[in-house]
Amino acid sequence: MAKKVCGECLLTDDVEGVALDSDGICNLCRIWGGGGRQRQEAQRVLFEQDLERTLRAAKGKGKVYDCVVSFSGGKDSCYLLHRLVVDYGLKVLAYTSDYDIPPRTWENIRRTIGALGVDHYVHTPSPSLYKRFIRHLLMNQKPGGAVQTVCYFWLDIREGDLLRFAIERDIPLIVTGYSPGQPAPERMLYEMSPARIAQDWTPHELFASGLFKAHELELFWDPERDAAGRALPRVLAPFHAWEYDQAKVIRAVIDLKLVQSKIHANPVLSNFTLNWLLMYSDLKNLGYNPYKPEFAQLVREGKAGRLKWRIIFALMDFMVRKQILMGRYIQKSLDDLELQLADLKLAAPGQPAHCANRQASPVAGQSRDCA
Repeated sequence: MAKKVCGECLLTDDVEGVALDSDGICNLCRIWGGGGRQRQEAQRVLFEQDLERTLRAAKGKGKVYDCVVSFSGGKDSCYLLHRLVVDYGLKVLAYTSDYDIPPRTWENIRRTIGALGVDHYVHTPSPSLYKRFIRHLLMNQKPGGAVQTVCYFWLDIREGDLLRFAIERDIPLIVTGYSPGQPAPERMLYEMSPARIAQDWTPHELFASGLFKAHELELFWDPERDAAGRALPRVLAPFHAWEYDQAKVIRAVIDLKLVQSKIHANPVLSNFTLNWLLMYSDLKNLGYNPYKPEFAQLVREGKAGRLKWRIIFALMDFMVRKQILMGRYIQKSLDDLELQLADLKLAAPGQPAHCANRQASPVAGQSRDCA
């Protein structure tokens, strides 16, 4: 049976938890139109009030830097860096985790850092270590598929690195470029819960398999070991508080000369190249593009154009299935990981999931961006 497409947000009825009514409108759009919009806007206003107080109070609060920004080089993190430096006058340290960043995104990083004159720290994780983790995760995926399994595991390591980095340098505030829909609300919405930061994120069940070494436990955030009684920084996502319009952000970063062109600002093209393999796996195992819930949410909420993303999703799926153009990275990633397409499997029923922080289904928690 052919899948049905929501007439408003582009979600299809093959996505878990999505149902279309007789008018061709999905249940999430009905919730949004039936009071969800008003509830979210009221919440956003509260977030914005807190963010304004926090950023104004942050100036001069750190010993050297007022905040550290998780800087991926995508359009949102480039614009975020500009706003914090120019609009709020903060002394910012940009932090980049250099794993699988494509050349086009490195151009964004260099241009933005040069234009704003901020200090920049680049952390380079071990490629061989990441390879071992990613190989294992792709062969033992959670029910939510490859993107959910790999990206949230990846985020546990990256966000833990950021927390340790901020604590070591007495930086009281971490700011991220997550756009609305990123990451799952259970992980964080506008602010990462202090209770979550106070938890041990180590995936102990993964190490119980004997596949990884005991000293590699230290890759994962453990506040008792990594904070040792120190004050924990706040972690905020300003785009959940500010009014967000994807097209306006793209125009802004181009006009400000932070990125060169719309191609450089395109979130599909600036993301990690491994994502193409993850998308292939999810199209194969789940039947739909794993990023569709995230961008459908932006379309539903009027923050991204419907026609634009209808075309982009069609192109993405075509490139992935045919392994052409950007889809050529599928084979490159397979070669780098020493995997075959047949190795991309969901874990058998009853097999333990291998991420420390359990997440909701793609619809309940939305999708997530590895960048």
